[in-house]
Amino acid sequence: MTSVASPHAPVPPTESFVHVTRAGQPGFDLAYERRGSGEPVVLLHGIGHHWQAWEPVLSILSASCEVIAVDLPGFGASPELPDGVSYELDSVIPLLSSAFDALELERPHVVGNSLGGLLALELALHGHARSVTALSPAGFWTGAERRYAYAVLMGMRAGAKGIPDGLLQRMARSAAGRAALTSTIYARPGRRSPEAVVAETRSMRAATGFAPTLKVGRSPDVIFKQDIPDVPVTIGWGDKDRLLLRRQGARAKKAIPGARLVPLPGCGHVPMNDDPALVARLVLETVRAV
Repeated sequence: MTSVASPHAPVPPTESFVHVTRAGQPGFDLAYERRGSGEPVVLLHGIGHHWQAWEPVLSILSASCEVIAVDLPGFGASPELPDGVSYELDSVIPLLSSAFDALELERPHVVGNSLGGLLALELALHGHARSVTALSPAGFWTGAERRYAYAVLMGMRAGAKGIPDGLLQRMARSAAGRAALTSTIYARPGRRSPEAVVAETRSMRAATGFAPTLKVGRSPDVIFKQDIPDVPVTIGWGDKDRLLLRRQGARAKKAIPGARLVPLPGCGHVPMNDDPALVARLVLETVRAV
């Protein structure tokens, strides 16, 4: 296993891999970025993305917390799960809990966006998270809203796979090109650097976990309905979210009555890019509420 520093010691900013094992199952590797010191905060990205989605807020959060941004299995630099290991929630949640153990994290605060938001809530429900900040979390949709979101995601995936790399790099160099590539998830795509847009498009293109994760999400059971009464929960929803429409936030608040529902003005589906200061403030307020 990759050597991991003490949870409260400063860690240099280098992407690493940790090997995760569970009894009776083959092991797997997770890529992660670890920075800062203090309260441990785990960041989980959405489907098709990678840990670099959190880059706009990493420097702010790591000034006062130990931040671990993870590439979920089959996304970013993390290989897909081994044959026979399911992407179902009741499989992935114990695997992520084992990853926390491998990273020497004891019940960290968990922050997630989209798919990562759903995973963060599930981790809290099963006792693996000290607090949750969920940004436009999946799992509060109607059947029609899920089908719409899946159609958009499959269109993004097809576009990422179909665009030649040379054209991708040329488009990313202009604000208009970055908007064409990423306006589905960002309200302010011009703020994303050309390098970041190229990298995340390539990540969407290469994500081996995309199809199995999407297949799991088609189940009518992937709806979050349970309260989390003993864990501070903040749910942030961008008022310009074009993928998971903001009315789903009201359902999240109904399911988790004690949660704080915060509108994110001017933000799209991935708000860390659109308003890093606002997102970082929500996370730190939730961490300090414990």
